Amino acid sequence: MTTQYDADLALFINGGWKIGEGRDLFPVVNPASGDTIAEVPLATPADLDAALAAAETGFALWKNTPVEQRAAVLKKAAALIRERADTIATLLTLEQGKVIAEARAEVLSSAQTFDWCAEEASRTYGRVLVRPTGQRAMVIKQPVGPVAAFSPWNFPVYLMAKKLAAALAAGCSVIAKPPEETPGCTGAVMRCLADAGLPAGVAQLVHGVPDMVSRHLIASPVIRKVSFTGSIPVGKHLMRLSADSLKRVTMELGGHAPVLVFEDCDLEKTLDMVVPQKFRNAGQVCVSPTRFYVQQSIYQRFVDGFAERTQGITAGSGLDSDSKMGPLANVRRPGAIEALVEDAAAKGAKVRAGGKRGNAGFFFQPTLLADVPDSADIMNNEPFGPVAVAAPFADLDDAIAKANRLPYGLASFAFTQNLRTANLLGDALESGMVGINTFAVSAADAPFGGIKDSGFGSEGGPEGMDSYMVPKAIHQA
Repeated sequence: MTTQYDADLALFINGGWKIGEGRDLFPVVNPASGDTIAEVPLATPADLDAALAAAETGFALWKNTPVEQRAAVLKKAAALIRERADTIATLLTLEQGKVIAEARAEVLSSAQTFDWCAEEASRTYGRVLVRPTGQRAMVIKQPVGPVAAFSPWNFPVYLMAKKLAAALAAGCSVIAKPPEETPGCTGAVMRCLADAGLPAGVAQLVHGVPDMVSRHLIASPVIRKVSFTGSIPVGKHLMRLSADSLKRVTMELGGHAPVLVFEDCDLEKTLDMVVPQKFRNAGQVCVSPTRFYVQQSIYQRFVDGFAERTQGITAGSGLDSDSKMGPLANVRRPGAIEALVEDAAAKGAKVRAGGKRGNAGFFFQPTLLADVPDSADIMNNEPFGPVAVAAPFADLDDAIAKANRLPYGLASFAFTQNLRTANLLGDALESGMVGINTFAVSAADAPFGGIKDSGFGSEGGPEGMDSYMVPKAIHQA
């Protein structure tokens, strides 16, 4: 596997790749070292206008393309992603920092998503309604139109693929705006689509100043739907922009996932699951388990076991085979995490493991804070980093109240051997996804989305496909 950064960074508009050519450039930084490794060209307003025109023309072609042909392109793209998985994963690690095994798993999950959406494309069934003899009424589903898809840097390949695959399978054209921090790996996925035979104009890829790009695309009447994964403040901003032209929106806005650990769980097995999951992608996961509420009778044993395992996690370059956790993705994150840890400690939390920044790159030690009060900022604001916070609970009602007390509702987790407790938790936890004795809440065939301030709508599953389609009722007398 090559470890050199080798990517042709460019915009992809109307089937063609556009490089610098006088455009402003954005530095691409390796977060393990802090060094600039490349520069990506940023789209101009003229580029965005060209992308919009291409998406409009591409939609007229693609929506009328037989579903079997659409599916074949997506299947071919999936095969190419698998074929190029090692190269794409290396670019992902160099740009974003996650360890190479996680990067490769992300790339392969993206291929699976294209495969699943290709198969689901032919199952967008409508309905025939009961009417008197001689009359007919039916409901059909049609693609909503050109889509503006905005995806973040924490899972740049997978989250862009989820939007692209579902939208294209539904018959929509797409303008994808992935993060400037990770242009090589996302561009490589777009090259797989182009090499799979996707017609010109059906999918575009643009990088640029986020506010300028979002305002320009959302203001255009060409765009019929906006799909966004990212922070709550930005999501609300994009919703306001979308409201002016009543565009459909899907918003996945992160969370602050609670984990309820009950005294009847297999404690050692639970710890062996939760610690690696907490520090996956350095905690930069929208469904990362973060607020660990543990039943009082096992609380101290849980904290001791969590701290011991956390201290054994090696942080380093994602390309180093000894590394179990990579750096944070950008220069802003270590300072933000440090401020949250210092605030919690000042308010009485105990630092049981980690708690310090690294000496080079954008590293922060895997960290456990115990006895964290509700007044600590980290108990109320998603850290999006390698910090777990722990506090005890008394009983089931207390656990549910603690889990549901925040305005977020993306994912919740619980560990218990009691089936009745599991059933009650599934109903009572206020989140779009609940994992009982598992963290596997993201799958190609299942809806992924939140409630409350964590957004609305779903990516994944038939529900995610439906978000790129509109129902039409046809009545004939």
